[in-house]
Amino acid sequence: MNKVTKVVIAGGGTAGWMAAAALTKLISNLEVTLIESEEIGTVGVGEATIPTLVFYHRLLKINEAEFMKAVNATFKLGISFENWRDVNEDYIHAFGVTGRDCWAAGFQHFWKKGREKGFASDFGDYCIEQVAAKRNRFAQLPKNGINYAYHMDASLYAKFLRGIAEQHGIKRIEGKIGKVNVCSENGFIQSLEMENGQVIEGDLFLDCTGQRGLLIEQTLHAGFEDWSHWLPCDSAIAIQTTAVEKPRAYTRSIAHPFGWQWRIPLQNRVGNGIVYSSKYVSDEEAKQTLLNNIEGEALTEPRVIKFRTGTRRKHWHKNCVAVGLSSGFLEPLESTSIHLIQQAIVRLLRIFPYDGVKQCDIDEFNQQTKVDVEAIRDFIIMHYKVTNRDDADFWHYCRNMQVPETLAHRLELFEQTGKVFRKNNELFDDSWQQVMIGQGLIPQHYHPIVDNMPDEELKRFLKSIKDGIDNTVNQLPEHWQFIQQFCPSPLAN
Repeated sequence: MNKVTKVVIAGGGTAGWMAAAALTKLISNLEVTLIESEEIGTVGVGEATIPTLVFYHRLLKINEAEFMKAVNATFKLGISFENWRDVNEDYIHAFGVTGRDCWAAGFQHFWKKGREKGFASDFGDYCIEQVAAKRNRFAQLPKNGINYAYHMDASLYAKFLRGIAEQHGIKRIEGKIGKVNVCSENGFIQSLEMENGQVIEGDLFLDCTGQRGLLIEQTLHAGFEDWSHWLPCDSAIAIQTTAVEKPRAYTRSIAHPFGWQWRIPLQNRVGNGIVYSSKYVSDEEAKQTLLNNIEGEALTEPRVIKFRTGTRRKHWHKNCVAVGLSSGFLEPLESTSIHLIQQAIVRLLRIFPYDGVKQCDIDEFNQQTKVDVEAIRDFIIMHYKVTNRDDADFWHYCRNMQVPETLAHRLELFEQTGKVFRKNNELFDDSWQQVMIGQGLIPQHYHPIVDNMPDEELKRFLKSIKDGIDNTVNQLPEHWQFIQQFCPSPLAN
């Protein structure tokens, strides 16, 4: 391959425009073309994010207040999981770190002994993000003192990023791709031919065409690994409603007998949806369940989205990189969709094939992606597996299903010893024990090093953490009040 000087992005939406903004702004002397058709809709429901998006925005030097105004964003401190552990039992998985660790043992060991002694409160009381979320308070604190992400309008986000890409020379072509031309000698993509006959040549192609994977799968046949036996939900219905309360600083995930429902508060409306398994409920019944459990007036018609959970066997194949839904689908339970788009883009920037596509770069990209995606897969499966619910066939299946060995080991290790180890710089860290404890999996034992701390000292240690958090949160303004001062959207008034 010759040097890569021309990049062609097939498809727009969040994935396409996130890639376009990053490539045009961060790499010089690169000709970037994006092809999209206004006739082809995007999924457009990826409205909840995780804190890694803050890093992506800093990379692109995006002004946070301008971004939030443009996309009607609110702040997000975590996710409230309602009816997951069991019916009428709730907990919050918050961003950030719970308590304080020591060199040999995580905070959960100190908390475990404190619970046995009767002087430790709920695990989440030792996490500032969780306490702030429960009280619906928010402010940005010095030295990243509070971890947060955003709720936002995904369609407006793509539009916002398009503006950045256009400022930095993106070439956008409107229309549908009619044919993908491949080199007969090496199988690399040479060009994309539009339905009107226009031909767009490139050195590197990004597939942002969604689940159909026009380039990576339909043309290059990269293969797909199906995970639906571990993640049985295969359908979603989305609808937007008017807001009937001030936006909360967290996403709501409400479990039903055949799946779960999301509520995502923006400044001007609420994003709602239901994720379910068609094996256990019909589309019509799922839609009715959603409509029965929304607040406010409907702003859109319910829209059914079908999907298959799994991952592409090769995310970078020949001279094509899959970004977004073309690379696979993990349901939006932990708001990781945009994170995986971002990871693919940042990983590509780090391994960018300036001097031509090399197999060693492809292999490294694919190996890193595999580690990332499988860790997130296990984390999401855990929510279904570790539950006390047995009130419906769906939950009975989830409780009793065989899970990946990697997850089975984590669960056994935590249950028997309370230990959690982060591997390969994976995304979730403190989140593992937050969700395991939240779902009802309490360790049987704690690390013996905790016994070096006398009971009175342990009591003071736990109290000092909790009191410090309480004092800080009490000084924070109400979430909506902070938004009104920092980033009020004109559409919200």
